[in-house]
Amino acid sequence: MTVSAQPLTFRNGITMKNRFMLAPMTNTQSHEDGTLSAEELEWLSMRAKGQFGMVMTCASHIQANGKGFPGQLGIFNDRHLEGLTKLSRAIQFHGSLAIIQLYHGGIRAAAEWIEGDPVGPSKLEGKLVRALSLVEVMKLRDDFITAAVRAKKAGFNGIEVHGAHGYIIAQFLSSKYNQRSDEYGGSLKNRSRLLHEIVSGIRTACGDDFLIGVRLSPERFGQKLEEIKEISQQLIDSGLIDFLDISLWDYQKFPEEVEFQKKSLLQHFTELKYRKVKLTVAGKIRTGKDVRNVLNSKVDFVSIGRAGILHHNFAQLVMKNPDFEPISLPVMKDYLKKEGVSKPFIHYLKRWEGFVMEDES
Repeated sequence: MTVSAQPLTFRNGITMKNRFMLAPMTNTQSHEDGTLSAEELEWLSMRAKGQFGMVMTCASHIQANGKGFPGQLGIFNDRHLEGLTKLSRAIQFHGSLAIIQLYHGGIRAAAEWIEGDPVGPSKLEGKLVRALSLVEVMKLRDDFITAAVRAKKAGFNGIEVHGAHGYIIAQFLSSKYNQRSDEYGGSLKNRSRLLHEIVSGIRTACGDDFLIGVRLSPERFGQKLEEIKEISQQLIDSGLIDFLDISLWDYQKFPEEVEFQKKSLLQHFTELKYRKVKLTVAGKIRTGKDVRNVLNSKVDFVSIGRAGILHHNFAQLVMKNPDFEPISLPVMKDYLKKEGVSKPFIHYLKRWEGFVMEDES
């Protein structure tokens, strides 16, 4: 049995049947009120049918004013429960773990999709952004926790807290975007307080039989590699999380900060002391060879994005053929439709240069 096909058991005894996770990807397929659509259900359940051991949803906003994209899945209201329950059951029907990613866009929330101005840790010069009051920060924390409780009620195996890619938690972590002078700003301890309180609150509310992951990105959007490594180790040492999800942009990439370029970003994170916490990474893992390289680098499971769009059964294909390579790009719209990618998602994918064939009617 290849490494990628081997099961993985988390510290609480929950087992993932193989080492493939469908990455959380924006797909703009659900309804504008955040309720699940038939298209998003089809997209995700097909990946479970294709034998991804863990299927993670797109970033799902935990407050109405956290919406960053059209057609984004929501988890901020009990009216979302019916669809979320249907989704978790559809994923689990195929033996996959169902995980929902919790998110708030913060200053990156789209003004056209929310009421009022976008909010963040601080007011930013030249931008229509409102700073959260202390009471609102605590409400934000509590709404992340409430969303996790809602996810458990809907039958999900766990959640991932989205602390990467410049969204609201990453904004709090960044000294560039967080200029607060209260207990949520200033030192790294204060800037990371919100994230730690969210994780602690979710564990208390949802118990040990519920998976908790955190996604972080070590670069861009005001993040500093050493700070993200320190926060990562703190999360591991807390004993409160089950997996750490590091978005590397490219698993072969070296740090942008000159003083840390003696080793790759991947090496910077595989050298942390993980104890019982599992590590997954994302970043251009697109072929069977890439999967093998990453899993042989002390990573527990891989987070698959584009290859999972191109092949709903990418996990199955790689387990059968460790040297599998995806279909060549660009691909036709009809091909994507057969892979469970709806018209709104195809429209979104046109933002990715060379992905969708443009000369098609």
